[in-house]
Amino acid sequence: MSDGADKITVIGAGLAGCEAANLIASFGIDVDLYEMKPVRRSPAHRSDLYAELVCSNSLRAASITNAVGLLKEELRRLASLVMESADKASVPAGGALAVDREEFSGYITSKIRNNPHIRILTEEVNEVPREGTVIVATGPLTDGRLYDDIMTLTGNKDLHFFDAAAPIVSSDSINMDKAFRQSRYGKGGNDYINCPMNEEEYKAFYQALIEAEKAEVHGFDKINVFEGCMPIEVMASRGEDTMRFGPLKPVGLIDPKTGREPYACLQLRQDDRASTMYNLVGFQTRLKFGEQKRVFGMIPGLENAEYLRYGVMHRNTYINSPKLLNKDYSMREYPDIYFAGQITGVEGYIESAASGFLAGLNAAMKLKGLSSEVELNSETVIGAMAAYVSDSAVTKFVPMNANFGIVAPMPGRFKGKTAKQDKNTAIAERSLARIDAFSDIIKGMTI
Repeated sequence: MSDGADKITVIGAGLAGCEAANLIASFGIDVDLYEMKPVRRSPAHRSDLYAELVCSNSLRAASITNAVGLLKEELRRLASLVMESADKASVPAGGALAVDREEFSGYITSKIRNNPHIRILTEEVNEVPREGTVIVATGPLTDGRLYDDIMTLTGNKDLHFFDAAAPIVSSDSINMDKAFRQSRYGKGGNDYINCPMNEEEYKAFYQALIEAEKAEVHGFDKINVFEGCMPIEVMASRGEDTMRFGPLKPVGLIDPKTGREPYACLQLRQDDRASTMYNLVGFQTRLKFGEQKRVFGMIPGLENAEYLRYGVMHRNTYINSPKLLNKDYSMREYPDIYFAGQITGVEGYIESAASGFLAGLNAAMKLKGLSSEVELNSETVIGAMAAYVSDSAVTKFVPMNANFGIVAPMPGRFKGKTAKQDKNTAIAERSLARIDAFSDIIKGMTI
């Protein structure tokens, strides 16, 4: 490994690692980027490309009046590689931003491999270097000797939660005599395929689901599940109607065959640009593969669905960041070692990329002896996430998606029916003004 003062080591070529490496390279700093694929893959990975999207192909809400939508716009204005790729690889998804997985990861992989300042080392790393500047972006599936070394480095006990991926089916195997195309509330055109259920069909499906045989997942008996990616069978266990207020909610959809809102409705989202693959939205699961085909086949339209990928479940590991990290993602005890991505407890694709961006930016500026009079503070979503994961006052740390609850409050009171929308718009305008000022300064520092 390189321990030269003119280089930064990045471990892991996921979204956070690629974002960090690309940003560092823009400062003219050489990067040693370590990635174990294709020598070794984690159980959840399928591709040898970098920045692989393991779970959904959705990057979630697009509007800046939503926190994750605002985070995307913040990153766009800061010349984020992940957002550049996402916008190029986008596929129809109503009010969300979704991407063609292969195109998205392929674009990032090409950019990283062809960057003259990035040296790729295809090998597994077993310990975090204690010399030089290092960014650990190994993701939530970190295991083996490296996991043990991180636990030693951080003094942590095992922190983890369980995450899951939804199945993907072939579009031509969906029975469109029963399904229909429509976006909720008509937003975005007919971007989703909808499988409606009447009350009898829903209750039969619910009963089969809660009785279905589940795959064994080591440690799952502790049932520490991330709420934002909950297995459908866990959701069903919370009550018969829980799914109808979650992924099977029918609100905003009208079945053209009946002219009425269905009792329940599954949405399928386009997963590739060619529109040959669709994923079952919100249907993360740990059911055995045969049970997925049997039980999900009870949903009208999926009777003969061809599964291109069954749902899977895996354990995600994260460190106790509030006790370990500064708001620049560096360690308090080892200030030249940074962490980025989901291993820090930020949850979600874009959140991971944002943490990699900020860790890379801070590491590069420190190495170059640079500073900025404009700070990415909690008035921005990027800064708010960094403040959350480094807040020593947090006593029970759990993974967190981007949300307006962690952003600095907006002064003044907002009244009327559009109060929430008006407040979020004001937060977005304040954030983007700070982002633009910061971006202008960074442009003068990079090559």
